[in-house]
Amino acid sequence: MNTPERAVLLSLHPRFATAILSGEKTVELRRQRVAVPPGTPVIIYATSPVMALTGTARLTDVDTAPPTQIWRRHRTNCGITRAEYTAYMDGASQASALLLDSARPLSTTVPLDYLRAASAFHPPQSYRYLTPQVLQQLVAGHDAAAELLDHLPTPSSAARTPRTTPLQTSPTPPLEARLGDAPPAAAVRQAGVDFTATVALTVVVGTALGCF
Repeated sequence: MNTPERAVLLSLHPRFATAILSGEKTVELRRQRVAVPPGTPVIIYATSPVMALTGTARLTDVDTAPPTQIWRRHRTNCGITRAEYTAYMDGASQASALLLDSARPLSTTVPLDYLRAASAFHPPQSYRYLTPQVLQQLVAGHDAAAELLDHLPTPSSAARTPRTTPLQTSPTPPLEARLGDAPPAAAVRQAGVDFTATVALTVVVGTALGCF
């Protein structure tokens, strides 16, 4: 299995975030297909009134099927009642069960205000991806930075990096862009033909006029 290059940030009600981090709940539900590869690190964001990053986990698998089948297969691990499940899945044709393990709470939560101090961060309504670089910018300098960054394939020195303004990247431009105003090969060849024809015409005219 390839090492994931990004994590999934899950927004959860505090009740469910706490249940996952305590090991009581090992399946998180979504009412649509979720295409996240197994082994992906998970970062848990607890919604209001907590509004903070509270822990991490690992995604072991995603089971997608009609809601009735998902309930039969995962009802003992999803941490909700049948009535809550039915109300949540009302109108959904597909459901996804996100199977989690290795859950652990952060020693110090990272509040939303801290995350927003680094960038225009907005917690997702369901989930979003985070690259190691983005996560580093969000939590740099925080006491929990090492715990979060160690969960991703990020250099260990990243946790000690002081918070700065968001990084501005300058990707290498395509080859044709780096050539600037250099004319294309076809134009160069055509210029050579035009120059040869001009020289030949000059010689003919000059000979006729007795210039050569």
